[in-house]
Amino acid sequence: MTRNSSKNAAASAPLADKVALVTGASRGIGRAIALKLGAAGCDIAANYFNAHDEAESLCATLSSMGRRAVALQANVADPSSVDEVFERLRKHFNHVDILVSNAASGVLRPLEKVTLKHWRYCMETNAFALVLLVQRALKLMPRGARIIAISSLGAQRAMPDYGLIGASKAALESLARSFAYELAPRGIRVNVVSGGVVETDALNAFPMRRQIVAGFKRRSPARRVLRAEEIADAVYLLCLPEAEMVNGHTVIVDGGFSIAE
Repeated sequence: MTRNSSKNAAASAPLADKVALVTGASRGIGRAIALKLGAAGCDIAANYFNAHDEAESLCATLSSMGRRAVALQANVADPSSVDEVFERLRKHFNHVDILVSNAASGVLRPLEKVTLKHWRYCMETNAFALVLLVQRALKLMPRGARIIAISSLGAQRAMPDYGLIGASKAALESLARSFAYELAPRGIRVNVVSGGVVETDALNAFPMRRQIVAGFKRRSPARRVLRAEEIADAVYLLCLPEAEMVNGHTVIVDGGFSIAE
């Protein structure tokens, strides 16, 4: 593709000239979201924690698509670290149109064995990070901006050893609803995308991975687990102008798992 044809393609893209900050962008769902938004015309600020090589590889791929891309290392649960991200972001972009709070972590163990340290870790990384990111992003967000948080079915359903993570995801969804209400007068829309079982490396951390996958396939009308790209597709749809009146909702992407008996 020539430079001129690349510019023409970017100009005709649905999200041309938008800037998206995606946290946890180096791998899995975050990477799929960054690539999807990049293909739609967005320049990308790709946050990562410790996967430097993967983040640089992502940015190289985005650059080959004609997008501006920068990798920004940070712990999204640490206020000073998030401050550094936005200081660096301002050097590359003068605004943020889309914020995707995707970075997550957690502790998989029975509730009878969790500690206060485990609780704080899950809540700070999976829920309070959204507060930190939004507080700072608002200074750079125009009317029409979108904020999207990534959740999971564990926010609403009980899963083995998933109690702390599920609680943090439920808190995330509650925060997103409150932000949607507070920021609506400023023309900023806030939603959540909640995924079912997604085939990523993170799934390998579950001791009962085989049972979880088999159970999801058996119950889901789609008869398969999800791909990271299918979560990214939902994020993309919420970023379009046609989703202007979708605000404060949790969009469930699970192939129909939630409606099955």
